[in-house]
Amino acid sequence: MAAAFLTRLAGDRVEVRSAGSEPTDKLNPVVVEAMAEKGIDLAGLTPKLLTVDAVRASDVVITMGCGDTCPVFPGKTYLDWTLDDPAGQDIDAVRLIREGIEHRVRTLIADLGITAV
Repeated sequence: MAAAFLTRLAGDRVEVRSAGSEPTDKLNPVVVEAMAEKGIDLAGLTPKLLTVDAVRASDVVITMGCGDTCPVFPGKTYLDWTLDDPAGQDIDAVRLIREGIEHRVRTLIADLGITAV
């Protein structure tokens, strides 16, 4: 959800990489539904494994509780966003998580000095 919001709101001014330390084989269908309500189509996307190279190539790394499994490199900005996991949640709970993520992404964009599209 964060990557999708960042891609939509920052456009081509930010290169977005999305990956997880323990990705599942498919996206949560409730997340796909919740994002579709915002006009963001996640259907057909698949989760990706976080790689050391992806972190090394990034300026800002946003983690969501991956702890010691996330590689750390000097000179990178690391933000850990504590969020509820949408797995097993109903649509109302996922909407709340989605809104929290969108707010954080908008704040990040502003902190980076980027005007949201």
